[in-house]
Amino acid sequence: MDETTRLAEQLGDRLRRQGEQVTTAESCTGGGIAEAITRVAGSSAWFEAGYVTYSNEQKMRQLGVGGGLFATVGAVSREVVEAMARGALQHSGARYAVAVSGIAGPGGGSPDKPVGTVWLAWADGSTLHAERCRFAGDRQEVRQRSVERALRGLIRLTAGENPLEG
Repeated sequence: MDETTRLAEQLGDRLRRQGEQVTTAESCTGGGIAEAITRVAGSSAWFEAGYVTYSNEQKMRQLGVGGGLFATVGAVSREVVEAMARGALQHSGARYAVAVSGIAGPGGGSPDKPVGTVWLAWADGSTLHAERCRFAGDRQEVRQRSVERALRGLIRLTAGENPLEG
């Protein structure tokens, strides 16, 4: 079993025991977190919804991200992933959410936000945590590392721990 599937199973075990559900709001991972979760048999009991909002327009339309954020801080930012996580919780009714936006490459980077820059946010309705990561590797490696980091953070959040630690 690969690491991603192992993490998704661990998350599912926690959520099943709690009787809670999770939602995802994804940009650069293109639904990869939701795909990993739904590899697990029985995930319909604990996976509520996945939002793949690749364009800024869809981040606004599906998740309620304020359009002004894109002009002021850009799509790859703390503010946008936090808004994505809040919107996913609100629209899905799930207890837990993860959101991700980043630059997987090979192009699209800048000096301030080089390729491999990824913002993630985790929320549970009462807490909201965000983290900026810089993943090395090609496009697929950046996306894969983002998915695994998202799942690890969700596991910690569902355990009542800070997803930024560990």
